[in-house]
Amino acid sequence: MGRFHIAVTFDIGEEERGLLLKTFSEEATFSFLAEMNERDRKEALSTAEVLLAWNLPRELKREEYQLLHQLRFIQLLSAGADHLPFEDIPPRVKIASNVGAYAEPMAEHILAMALALSKRLLKNHNKLAQGEFNQFEVNKMLSGSTVGIIGFGGIGRAAAKLFRCLGCRVYAINTSGKTKEEVDFIGTLKDLEHVLKESDVVVLSIALNKQTYNLIGKGELERMKRDAILVNVARGALIDEDALYEHLKSHPDFMAGIDAWWVEPFGKGRFQMDHPFCDLPNFLGSPHNSSMVPGIIAKATAMAAQNVLKFLHGEEIRGVVSREQYLQ
Repeated sequence: MGRFHIAVTFDIGEEERGLLLKTFSEEATFSFLAEMNERDRKEALSTAEVLLAWNLPRELKREEYQLLHQLRFIQLLSAGADHLPFEDIPPRVKIASNVGAYAEPMAEHILAMALALSKRLLKNHNKLAQGEFNQFEVNKMLSGSTVGIIGFGGIGRAAAKLFRCLGCRVYAINTSGKTKEEVDFIGTLKDLEHVLKESDVVVLSIALNKQTYNLIGKGELERMKRDAILVNVARGALIDEDALYEHLKSHPDFMAGIDAWWVEPFGKGRFQMDHPFCDLPNFLGSPHNSSMVPGIIAKATAMAAQNVLKFLHGEEIRGVVSREQYLQ
């Protein structure tokens, strides 16, 4: 058997490059496209059997997809696949996202947002900065509350583990309605209304696709508890932006923590807020950096490399992307 050819489409760090070379040893040759001139890029793309990609629309020119004659597999460094130009990728090519690679730090971020909002930390910090000191302002406990996790994959399961440590009940939604994890309820999106009504905290960690676009709109927000907390670390477009802003304005006891935004540099090339969310006292935001802890890119690269290795060996891979969920 000859050596496989893997093209890395993004500008990779030295540590991550070393991980790849060590993982594949003599099994594969690599082309690092960010370092190549146009002629060498064309040659690499025309012979690559695997692409290791991060933000493919930014890393390949539209006309370069026509060069992928030998391509069999695309492995993403990212956990989501909603940014891919599926119409440009040959139908024969299998695609896998890097599910679970960022689960632990994102779970901590979810918990941190839920705690900060329930304890009114930012609101009271700002009052102190204005000279207002109210020792008797009431906040909430998470212990004994119900946490609804919409998207019970790696991130959702890691978050559930942390919330259970606080004595929370866990209501979960996934694609199968089954899990081996310790939960108080497991269902599918058909059970969304039930989970929203019962939950004190709702966590969005589900993939964005045709089925989940604007999953949380005006009606869903109104079905949630008056003083519920909504945390989104997945994709902004899971929530109707206008509906969320109006709900936060008209329901001061309702709170939201947003890490994933509607217009972000990764997908749109810029950051944009269509409403002044950060002016609201019941809102907390972060710049989609919930996964960004030391060593995480190396870990994600190692997990992606192992998945590529399994593909090349004909073994079962994780995170297989279903095109049908994304193509219009």
